[in-house]
Amino acid sequence: MFQSFESTSGPREGPGRLAALRARMADAGLAGFIVPRADAHQGEYVAAHDERLQWLTGFTGSAGFCIVLPQVAGVFIDGRYRTQVKAQVDLAAFTPVPWPEVKPGDWIRNALAAGVVGFDPWLHTAKEIDEIALGLAGSDVRLEPVTNLVDAIWTGQPAPPAGRVVIQPLDLAGEAAGDKRRRLAGALAGAGHSAVVLTLPDSISWLLNIRGSDVARNPVVHGFAVLHRDGSVDLYSDPGKYDGAARAHLGDAVRLLPPSGFGAGLRALSGPVQVDRATAPLAVSDILKAAGIEVVWGEDPCILPKACKNPVEVAGAAEAHLRDGAAMVEFMAWFDMTAPGGGLTEMDVVTALEGHRRATNALREISFDTICGSGPHGAVIHYRVTKDTNRAILPGDFVVIDSGGQYADGTTDVTRTVAVGPVGVDERAAFTRVLQGMIALSRLRWPVGLAGAHIDALARVPLWLAGQDYNHGTGHGVGSYLSVHEGPARISRLSDVPLQPGMILSNEPGYYREGAFGIRIENLLVVESAPSLPGGDAERAMLRFRTLTFVPIDARLIDVAALNPAERDWLDNYHAEVFGRIGPRVSPDARAWLSIATAPLGDRTAIPGNRA
Repeated sequence: MFQSFESTSGPREGPGRLAALRARMADAGLAGFIVPRADAHQGEYVAAHDERLQWLTGFTGSAGFCIVLPQVAGVFIDGRYRTQVKAQVDLAAFTPVPWPEVKPGDWIRNALAAGVVGFDPWLHTAKEIDEIALGLAGSDVRLEPVTNLVDAIWTGQPAPPAGRVVIQPLDLAGEAAGDKRRRLAGALAGAGHSAVVLTLPDSISWLLNIRGSDVARNPVVHGFAVLHRDGSVDLYSDPGKYDGAARAHLGDAVRLLPPSGFGAGLRALSGPVQVDRATAPLAVSDILKAAGIEVVWGEDPCILPKACKNPVEVAGAAEAHLRDGAAMVEFMAWFDMTAPGGGLTEMDVVTALEGHRRATNALREISFDTICGSGPHGAVIHYRVTKDTNRAILPGDFVVIDSGGQYADGTTDVTRTVAVGPVGVDERAAFTRVLQGMIALSRLRWPVGLAGAHIDALARVPLWLAGQDYNHGTGHGVGSYLSVHEGPARISRLSDVPLQPGMILSNEPGYYREGAFGIRIENLLVVESAPSLPGGDAERAMLRFRTLTFVPIDARLIDVAALNPAERDWLDNYHAEVFGRIGPRVSPDARAWLSIATAPLGDRTAIPGNRA
């Protein structure tokens, strides 16, 4: 199995570790220390070696940080983790802080009259530190880069990862690594820059057409790289991870060097050198500036082309989703027949779903730990079941199942909310509103140039009209056999990156009632050009979404009378396509179940276990 159900942390150890950190702070003459979730590569998911925030606090979320001061330790978490953090940290030792509503600089200023707050410059970006410093401007508190204090007290800290590197072949990558290097180097030379520093593992993996296993669930290779204007690359990555085939694939234009030489390599560059202020560790620009090398701020040049998948990558994603959809249908048919009999737990569900994906004989990894939240656990947006939290699935429960797979041809992410037995009026109404929001985005056409911030509200309107909402973005980018969460575009009120053809994003509105239930419905979509319509402006270029995910949505949970005709037509057409595409790929029993689960809404009385 890929997924473990062991509790990797808990609130019990937090107070002792916090006391040890404060003692180390006092020895160093510091009034504070910042402990981020991020590693030196600023990845959302980190290796066990870099789980400093989890080790100190017990919090396991994929985003956040802790600021430790003498009298208070604030754990900064966004809306996805407001419920989760309260169960994972010792609230007598750590104080949850709503972020980004509360800015870290303002919080420090209010909690600390004077002193030095330390931070590890390899774990924070220049943008991040500048923003905190701006909040402290005019105070008697200052920030100072220091060696990592958590590493100094972490007994038994795991070793850095050393996963084997594999080649992403041309028939799946769609563009040769050499062509990518030359294309990006041409833009670099055109801007008058001598080199660009790359620190994001998925950028380096994409650029060089390699994949790895340094981070669980994410097939990326840890390392740093410098792309020169001539198209050559200095790759600072553990040479022991590269076998003969991988080294031959890199070729002579990619110089494989040990990570320990990265600092010296930076100091040997000639400027101007491009650095991404939002993703590179502050230490990178500090080293360059100290060596007298001109630093030019600019976005990592891999981020946008990586997000805009080429036709080969889009075709691979489509095939991966059909394969994954068949596994999901086999699982859902099993669940629908098994759950009413009782005896299932959340762990049983996770294990069964992983088994169906593994049965495809194409699964490389799951794309994240499967979320299976039943009843009140469904309201914990990124819930992860463990042996300590495992819950029996009971009649009347809503069950949020959010999962995905890593396949060589694509990365999947799908959420379905299912139920066991009759459900309440409130739950049915909320489910229908979430579905209406998901349909609104699925049907959307929009003018070229709009960003996620311009369309996020459309998924929320049905909930807003009922005085409801959800505390997460509506969609995130997804990689091509890379990270399941990929920038730069997303569907969020905070995203100003224009949507472009080839981008793959999730569409996942939800609703969560703490202590009661949760709902989320998620499909992945690819952006493509929209054909002109009769009567439309022929000169106005438009875009649209094409759905990649083909898994039925439980019609038994819908208040059909609340849907308008266009919404009903969309769902009926979607379900017809699900049956047409997935039906031939599943077992006879699953196909029989699927034919009923995808029946038109007008025929829903035929669905077994109808909950109307």
